[in-house]
Amino acid sequence: MSDHNTLQRPPAELRYADELTRLRAEDTAPRPPGWAMSLDAARRFVVGDDSRGISRKFVGDPSLVDRALVTLATSRGLMLVGEPGTAKSLLSELIAAAVSGESTLTVQGGAATTEDQIKYSWNYALLVAEGPSTRSLVPAPMLRGMAEGKVVRFEEITRCPLEVQDSLLSLLSERVLAIPELTGPDGMVFAHAGFNVIATANTRDRGVNEMSAALKRRFNFETVFPIGDFQTELGLVEQEAAKLLAQSGVGVAPQRDVLEVLVRTFRDLREGNGTDRLSTVMSTAEAVSVAHAVGLRGWFLRGEAGTPADVVECLAGTAAKDNTDDLARLRRYLEQHAVRRKGAQWQALHQARHLLPG
Repeated sequence: MSDHNTLQRPPAELRYADELTRLRAEDTAPRPPGWAMSLDAARRFVVGDDSRGISRKFVGDPSLVDRALVTLATSRGLMLVGEPGTAKSLLSELIAAAVSGESTLTVQGGAATTEDQIKYSWNYALLVAEGPSTRSLVPAPMLRGMAEGKVVRFEEITRCPLEVQDSLLSLLSERVLAIPELTGPDGMVFAHAGFNVIATANTRDRGVNEMSAALKRRFNFETVFPIGDFQTELGLVEQEAAKLLAQSGVGVAPQRDVLEVLVRTFRDLREGNGTDRLSTVMSTAEAVSVAHAVGLRGWFLRGEAGTPADVVECLAGTAAKDNTDDLARLRRYLEQHAVRRKGAQWQALHQARHLLPG
């Protein structure tokens, strides 16, 4: 990781290393025990501060960031919930980078996640040769976070089986991780100042592996909502798509009028009533992904920035994932709604409706 310019997606502490260094150097406010910076500096890192040249990284309610940081300064964990694509993972990454200087102590939740991936496992060659010892112990993110006093991120916790989720109960309440295989002081790892957990869960998974009441009590819940303002969402999509296209070797910036059509289409399909709303997730993150794909198609196929016809081509794979009705709804939108909007790009979008499969 010495040259982060070659990484597809460097962690926040590498992408914004200069800003973090400046904020820490200028930070004179009191810091919670174990934190790399004060709450005020961490807030400015996340929401931005133009007067100090700190970029805005999370587009959302600043009071949400305040509440999240205060929660992490307590003994309760932080649970970020919301629709997919509302930047819950980004927010947890930014906060962890600000608070601990490291955002990579992460558990990715899923049906195959095991307790070993959360707490610790063993180097079995050393285990057989020497028996249980600290040398044969392989720490997982939770053990490292407790021992080093850092924030641990638990992504998509509700996708994990209930017994795996509940392995966090004693860690969050007693702040100690027991290692029964070891004896003496090595058998207990006590949490150091600065340790806490940020978990995320999307509302589309609600009911799959519902969290126990005991585990819920150990978290403060904060809901991350989709971006409400059109211009704000458009600006974010333009900014992020431009970054991705530059990393992909695309020599032109995305056209703003094409992005306006794309973002408005996403919002219409996300907020539509009844038969107009798609069942798939039409989030801001998906809009960025489609804008990236549109720019790639235009540049590498024709040497241009991308057109509404490219938008239609790329929308098909986003809208119709596992529900054929969504493709029909998208086609109906292009036939009945796009044609009513004014502007050459909207008319081009309507005329490209035949590019949808089926």
